[in-house]
Amino acid sequence: MAVMVAVAVMSTPAATGSAATGPPEGEQGLAQPTIRYTEYGIPHITASDWEGLGTGYGYAAAKDNICTLADTYLMVNAQRSRYLGPDGRASPGQNQNSTTNLNSDLYFQRIKDDRVVERLLGRPAPNGPEPEVKEAIRGYVQGYNRYLAETGVDTISDPACRGAAWVRPITELDVYRHAHAQIIMGSADALLDGQVNAAPPGAPAAAPPASSPAKTAKKIRDAMAVSRQQSMGSNALAVGSQGVSGGTSMLLANPHFPWQGKNRMWQSQLTIPGKVNASGAGLLGFPAVNIGHNNDVAWSHTIATVAPFGLFDVQVDPLNPTRYLVDGTWQQMTSQQVGVDVRKADGSIGKVTRTLWSTRYGPITTAMQGVPLPWVVSAHAVRDVNMHNLRALNTWFRLEQAKDVHDVVNTLETTQGVPFFNTVASDRKGNALYADIQATPNITDEHAQSCLTHTGQLLFNQGLRLPNVPPISILDGKRSECDWPDDPNAVAPGLLDPHKQPRLIRSDFVGNANDSAWLANPEQPLAFPRVMGDTAAPRSLRTQELILTAQKRINGTDGLPGRGFTPETMGKLLFADNSRAADLALNATVTMCQSLPFGVILVDGNLVNVSEACPILAAWKDHDYTTDSRGSWLFANYWSLLLDGRGIEKLPWRVPFDPKDPVHTPNSLDSGSSSVRDALGRAVLALRKAGIPLNAPLSDVQKVTRGGEQIPIHGSISQLGVLNVITPGQVDGKPDIVFGSSFIQQVRFTADGPPQAFSVMAYSQSADPNSPHYADQTKLFSAGRWVTERFTEDQIAASPALRVKVLD
Repeated sequence: MAVMVAVAVMSTPAATGSAATGPPEGEQGLAQPTIRYTEYGIPHITASDWEGLGTGYGYAAAKDNICTLADTYLMVNAQRSRYLGPDGRASPGQNQNSTTNLNSDLYFQRIKDDRVVERLLGRPAPNGPEPEVKEAIRGYVQGYNRYLAETGVDTISDPACRGAAWVRPITELDVYRHAHAQIIMGSADALLDGQVNAAPPGAPAAAPPASSPAKTAKKIRDAMAVSRQQSMGSNALAVGSQGVSGGTSMLLANPHFPWQGKNRMWQSQLTIPGKVNASGAGLLGFPAVNIGHNNDVAWSHTIATVAPFGLFDVQVDPLNPTRYLVDGTWQQMTSQQVGVDVRKADGSIGKVTRTLWSTRYGPITTAMQGVPLPWVVSAHAVRDVNMHNLRALNTWFRLEQAKDVHDVVNTLETTQGVPFFNTVASDRKGNALYADIQATPNITDEHAQSCLTHTGQLLFNQGLRLPNVPPISILDGKRSECDWPDDPNAVAPGLLDPHKQPRLIRSDFVGNANDSAWLANPEQPLAFPRVMGDTAAPRSLRTQELILTAQKRINGTDGLPGRGFTPETMGKLLFADNSRAADLALNATVTMCQSLPFGVILVDGNLVNVSEACPILAAWKDHDYTTDSRGSWLFANYWSLLLDGRGIEKLPWRVPFDPKDPVHTPNSLDSGSSSVRDALGRAVLALRKAGIPLNAPLSDVQKVTRGGEQIPIHGSISQLGVLNVITPGQVDGKPDIVFGSSFIQQVRFTADGPPQAFSVMAYSQSADPNSPHYADQTKLFSAGRWVTERFTEDQIAASPALRVKVLD
C-alpha cells in the first residue's frame, strides 16, 4: 500500500534571526539568495532575480553532489584520460555499454576544437540562450564555486573526489558544455565509438566481408533494442477533469533514469516572486526544473521513438577512400587532428592523437551501437539533429512559467528544443496533454521513400519492429537532395515542421510509456510522419499496463473504491507493481508446468525437475513485484528467457496482435509450446545454480547497498509490463540498481488553492555516503511511501525540519 507521509527526519532546529522564518512576502529582503531546506534535504531556493536563483541552485546542488558534478565537467572538457587513465569507463548517457575514457575524451575534444558550444552561445534566441538562461547559469557558476571555496577540495565530505586534482572551480562554458552533452547523448551513446575509431580502409584484402543489408539491419535493431532496455525510459500519465476525483486534473511523472552518475536527478523548488515558482526535479547541473509543476501546470517527459540522428551512405573512391561521390562529383572529406592528454602507467602525461574524418553531412562512423559499418566501398556519415541545439535550455525555462497546456504546446513549437522526449502535461483548467514536439530530422514519408538505402528501408519501416526502438534512417548520400531539407516553419535547419508533430489534448487521460504517439489515448489514435515512430503496431506490455490502469480507475473497475484518480489511488496503482506479463501468461505457464510428465524438462540434454516451481507460481496470485512477493523472481527470469530479445508479438500466442484491439492483443499464451517449456526449465536451472530458492521473496534478491545496509527495492524490468521499472545489477561488486524509477511525482490541481503534490526520489538527493540524504528517501521508496510536498510559504515555514542558508 502506498502511504503519503510528511515526516521530519531532521531534528536540527531552524536558525535564529529573521532568516529562520524564510523570506517575507513580496521581493523585499530577497537581495540575497535564500535556501530553505525541508524534510529529506529538499531545498526551496528563493531570489529576486535569475542570477540569484542560479546562485542558490549551484550552491545547493554542489553541496549534495559535488563529486558527480565535478566528474561531469571533467568529461565534457575531455580530461578523463589525463586524470583517471584512458581505459576507465565513461558514457555520455550512462549506458551500461559505456565507452572508454579515451574515446569519450576524443569525442568531446572534437566538439571543443570545433567551438560548437561557443558558436551557439553567440546566436540570438531561440537558437541561443535567452537572457534569463544566461543570468541563471552565471549565478549557478557563482554558487558552485562559492561552495567549493568554502568547503575546500581537501575537506569535501564525499570520498569519491576528496582531494582530487580534477575538482576545480568551473566557468559558464563548463555548464553550457555539460548541457550540450546531455542534449546530444541520444546520438552519442549509439555512435561515439564509431566516430572516434573511424579510419580509412587499408589494402582491399584486409577489408571485412560485406554483410547483407538484412543482416546489418537486424544487428543494428537488436543492438538498439538492448541499449534501450539497459539505459533510460519513463512513464507519464496526465488525467483531465473527467478522470479525477476531487480535483480538476492530475499528473504522474515516473522517469526511469540511471541511479549513478551524471544522469541522476535532483529535486528543488525555484522561486522568483512574481516571475517563476516551479517545484520538481532536473538533471544535475541544470538550474531548472525539467520535470515538475508550477501553480497552474504540471509536466513530465518520456523517452520518445524519434532517432535524434540519421546516417548517410556515401560512395567512396576505391583508389582514394577519403573522397566520396555527391551528384556525380568527387568531394574530399575533411580531416582534423584531435589530441588529448593521457596519464601513462608510470603517472606521466602523454598525448594521444587521432585523425577524425567528416563529410558535408557530418562525421564518419564505422559502428552504430557496436555493430560494424565497414568503411570499404562506402562509408556512413552521421547527422545529429541536436548537435546545434542549446534551445532545450530555453524550453525548460519557459515550461516553468506556463499557465496552461496551450502555453506548453506553444513553448514546444517555438523552441523545438526538446532533444528526444515526449511531453505529458496537465493544467488547473482540467486539460491533459500529450505532445511529441521535439527536434526531429525533417524526413517526411515522401523523402524517406525517395532516399532510403536498402538497409535504411529495413531499419526505418516497420518490418523489423521491436517495442520502443526508433526508426533509423540511412539515406543515399550520393544525392545532395537526400540531405534533410530546411522547412520554413521549423526553428532551425533540417528540422521537421513542429506543426506536423503529434499532440493530443483530452479531458479523460493521455499517457506514454516509451512507445510511439499512436496510442496516447486509444480512443483517439494519432497519425504522424513515420520518422516519429510506428502506428498500428504492437504496444509494449508497459504501455498496455499504463492504458489499462487509467481506463479501469476512471471507470471504477480496478477493485479500489470509487471512480477517478486521487493521490492515494494513483500511489497505490503505481506501487502495486503489477506485471502485465503475468496477467497474460501466468495461468498458461502454470498449466504447462502442472501437465509435465514426471515434472521434468529436457534442457541442453539434461533433465531439469521443475515440479517445485508449479505450486510457487500458482500461489503468486497478485502478479506483483512488491518486496514480499514470492515467485516473482522466478517468473522474471522465465519471462526474460522466453522473450530472448524478441518483440512481445513474437511469442507463441494463440490470439495474435490485432491493430483493432491493440491494448488486449496478443494474448492467450500457448502452454503447449516447446519454447515455453524450455524457458521455464532454463529459469529453474539458473536460479538453482545461483543458489536462489525458487520461492525467494523479492526482498532477498533485489536490493541496494547504502552504507553497509542492504535496502530491498520493489518493481521490476520493463519487459514484464511493470510500471515501476527497476533494473537490478551491481555497483562496485555490491547489489544495486542500474536504472529505473528515479524522481517520482504526482500532482493534483483543484479549481482553486495550491497544487497538491507528492514525490519520492528513489535514490535520495545526495550521492555522498556521508550525507544524511544519501539513503533516506531510498528507504522511503522501499516502503512504498511518499513525501508530501511543501510548496506554499506557509507549508515551507511549517516544516519541523526547516533549515535556512542565506548566501549574503
